[in-house]
This record gives sequence, structure tokens and C-alpha cells, in this order.
Amino acid sequence: MTTSELQALLDPLFPGLLGLRLEEVTPDRVVATLRVRPELCTTGETLHGGAYMAFADTLGAVATFANLPPEARTTTIESSTKFLRGAPLGSTIRGTCTAFHKGRTTMVWQTEIRSEDGKLCAVVTQTQLVIAARGAPPA
Repeated sequence: MTTSELQALLDPLFPGLLGLRLEEVTPDRVVATLRVRPELCTTGETLHGGAYMAFADTLGAVATFANLPPEARTTTIESSTKFLRGAPLGSTIRGTCTAFHKGRTTMVWQTEIRSEDGKLCAVVTQTQLVIAARGAPPA
């Protein structure tokens, strides 16, 4: 699928509600942005930690999706987030998700989330389970 086709798939779902915008999708890297809106903030007009996590989780899922065999699915089985700085209301964050491991049954991704000025806001490492298509022979 192209980046715009994947974006169209995400738009009516939770990532679309967040406002996630895919910029680049390859088998080794996914890049997206997110505008920090009031409804995504916590007190102090900064991006809520859950929004960071949901943003990164989507990038890791999209990256895995870009590597799946036909009709296979994926789900997150583990995620670890390190929060380093806040993203203020009105700013735009950029996430870059790259592969640590791409195996038959699991894939591990790291997403760096940066502010508009390039400062690191959060780092998320997640493991995605690869779920074979029903009836597919074991890999």
C-alpha cells in the first residue's frame, strides 16, 4: 500500500481521531506528524503521555504492517516509553519509527518523537506480534 492509501485506512480509526499524518512508510522506517491540540493535552497545555504512546504505537503497527505476509495481522504485545520533554499546545511532533528486529513471529520497533526544533521528547520501544493468516502453514 502507498502512504496515502495507509493514511486513508487510518483516517476513520483512532489514529485519525488523534490527527496522525503519515509522511513516509517503508519496510524499515515510518515517519509521521501530530499537531498538539487542546483535546490531546493534560494540565499545563502539554501533550498527554497517552497521546505520545498511542502515536508511537500506531507507527510501530504501521511499520509491522508494511512487512507482513499476505493476510497476516499484527498486535502490540509490549511497549516501553521514556518521556523526556513536553510538547506544548499548538506545536507539531514528528515520530520516526525504525526496526530493531524483524522476525517471523515478532518485530521490535523504536520510535523517536521529536519537537519542531528537533529536541527529543520521548522514545518508545515496542514489540509487535505477527499473527499468521488463518489456515496459513506455520512459518
